[in-house]
Amino acid sequence: MTILASFAVPHPPIILPEVGRGEERKIAATTAAYEAVMKQAAELHPDTLIITSPHAEMYLDYFHMAPGRKAQGNFAQFRAPQVEISAAYDQELASLIADEAEKAGIPAGFEGERNPDLDHGTMIPLYFYRKYGSLDQVKVVRIGLSGFGPDVHYLFGRCIRDAADKLGRRAVFIASGDLSHKLKEDGPYGYVPEGPVFDRQCTEALGQGDFFRLLTLDHSLCTRAAECGLRSFWIMAGAWDGRDVASRLLSYEGPFGVGYGVASFLPQGPDPARQFLSPLLQAEKQQREDRIAREDPYVKLARLSVETWVKHREMASLPAHLPPEMLQTRAGAFVSLHLHDQLRGCIGTFLPTQANVAEEILRNGISAASRDPRFPPVRPEELPFLEYNVDVLSTPEPVSGPEGLDPRKYGVIVKSARDERRGLLLPDLDGVDTTEEQIAIARQKGNIAATEPVQLYRFQVVRHR
Repeated sequence: MTILASFAVPHPPIILPEVGRGEERKIAATTAAYEAVMKQAAELHPDTLIITSPHAEMYLDYFHMAPGRKAQGNFAQFRAPQVEISAAYDQELASLIADEAEKAGIPAGFEGERNPDLDHGTMIPLYFYRKYGSLDQVKVVRIGLSGFGPDVHYLFGRCIRDAADKLGRRAVFIASGDLSHKLKEDGPYGYVPEGPVFDRQCTEALGQGDFFRLLTLDHSLCTRAAECGLRSFWIMAGAWDGRDVASRLLSYEGPFGVGYGVASFLPQGPDPARQFLSPLLQAEKQQREDRIAREDPYVKLARLSVETWVKHREMASLPAHLPPEMLQTRAGAFVSLHLHDQLRGCIGTFLPTQANVAEEILRNGISAASRDPRFPPVRPEELPFLEYNVDVLSTPEPVSGPEGLDPRKYGVIVKSARDERRGLLLPDLDGVDTTEEQIAIARQKGNIAATEPVQLYRFQVVRHR
């Protein structure tokens, strides 16, 4: 056994006295728990700390591992530049993890580094660890998260464990991650009811070592809660594949509107019943089949459009027996694609450009899959995992000001008063909870400065999921 223990920990900079300047006393229980688990980690005398962090380099389709021999960082962005952390990297272990991932068909490696400095999701665990153990006596593997689903994160965790086993590394796994960012109205990110629900479900699963529950938490709940660390926990779960653990939730707090949980996991021996990849894949397959069975004609047409284009590079023909309203109505329509609960493409028209809404969906489906400038074209291997939304728009109407908007009920078009620049945002989007946020994002999409005069328009949608 080379994974000696794992710990799920948060990374609030305010927990450092040099940053908090007294505010850290409001999360004293988190601090005490952090001290306890990092003391426990140091007393195991590990060779390597494997740290997964949401604030390391993150790509939708790639696990980035920090390259090089060493790195350093400080807390200057949190007004504490005097707090510095340095770490030596375990290059041999990191390279073998990349090899194991490649054999498992998982894209992972050292390409694409944009900032070599240690991120705060890595530095805060190291800050507490060095109180009890020397950072000169331990090496680090620093790993970012990805946009893949729980199955790939879990399998990647198993690759990490296998690499450590092959090298005989005595390793401690640190899964860095906060919980919901939406716990309080006066918090930095506001409040949604899903925030406390997510934190309760996640901390229960951590405390009980119920990794399958972690892996199958409702995607929409997680997104609405604006969670931070779940993917870190998924990787950690994979590192314990087939092994029993003694789990303990040491603390949970959220006084600043962000959830902070600390949990520990100690090995108890082999347990074949705790191999979760196969049941997870089966559950995901059943969910996909159920979702496709529930699709209405609008969503089925969007799927047909995308799959025909990606597989054959041609536009699909309209199928027979479409509902009359799809052939007799003209309207703008947006097609949105999601992959593993992450946006994968969204293109649409706010006014009709085709003979009917069915033709509008066919063309915009192709555009969403191949012409959204934010994403590369959809690949054939992604098709089984895509989820589709179709929004059919009402005719936009002008409003005199923000008071005429409601981000849950209305979409918004922000048009520059100076020229034809405009930005559009659909209604009822996860993470967009205020009119101010809605307008700001629409301005950004239209490349319209915050101080420029604008004309506002609102519209409603009929959403098909």
